[in-house]
Amino acid sequence: MILKALNLALLVLYPIAWAAPLMRAGLLPLFGLEEISVLTGLQSLWASDIFLGLVVTLFALFAPYIKTIGLSLVHFDLLSRRALPVLSFLGKLAMADIFLIALYITLSKGIGVGRIETAWGLYLFTGCILASIFVSWRTEQSGG
Repeated sequence: MILKALNLALLVLYPIAWAAPLMRAGLLPLFGLEEISVLTGLQSLWASDIFLGLVVTLFALFAPYIKTIGLSLVHFDLLSRRALPVLSFLGKLAMADIFLIALYITLSKGIGVGRIETAWGLYLFTGCILASIFVSWRTEQSGG
């Protein structure tokens, strides 16, 4: 029952995490900091490279969300457990966790001339990814 509730919560929390500010970045301490979210990062990517924007959007947003929907369907017996290998494959395609690791590396290194501060969305996004990994793992281990 907890897995069902947690997975349903992810269906609401993922979109909030995508729009939430992950960090605030500025070029110099004298200038204001601009908030950066998953969605604003994707918008910048789409503006500079449409193909890469499409690939990252597919693997960073759609793959984890479709996996979460699929796990909910399995939890409510609306989808056979035989679909779990496909959902697991979707989870492996999902780049949200890779994106998060890259973001943490960027934050730890900082930028040479600027300033970066973490924002509350980074913690929400991290929590969503960890919860998703946990739900997937427990669903595969248990009866759903």
